Amino acid sequence: MSGTPARPLCVNVRSAQSWIPTLPRDVLASLGQSADQQQAVEYAMRPIAIGKMNWLFTGSERAGRRAAVIQSLFATAKLNALDPARWLVTVLERLPTCPSSQIDSLLPLSDFSYR
Repeated sequence: MSGTPARPLCVNVRSAQSWIPTLPRDVLASLGQSADQQQAVEYAMRPIAIGKMNWLFTGSERAGRRAAVIQSLFATAKLNALDPARWLVTVLERLPTCPSSQIDSLLPLSDFSYR
């Protein structure tokens, strides 16, 4: 094995890094997204990527699932232009008196009202 590089993965990553920034915008557009759209998606995913290490130690699998559900609800609220903190306060206030037939009205969708 004297002829193989000590770190073949590093060589491949560096090679890829050297040509990725040179991709023209029309190639990115042909892939379905512009560079600006790709950057917006990456910024939206950043809090999830940063939090992954924190969520590894939630205590149990059930707690991890609960954390994932809460994160999904907060992300949905943000995508629907709602303030996640205000939405949560409103839901916690309305939940005790909300009939089970109307529980869908508490979801963080764009038609949610803070009444």
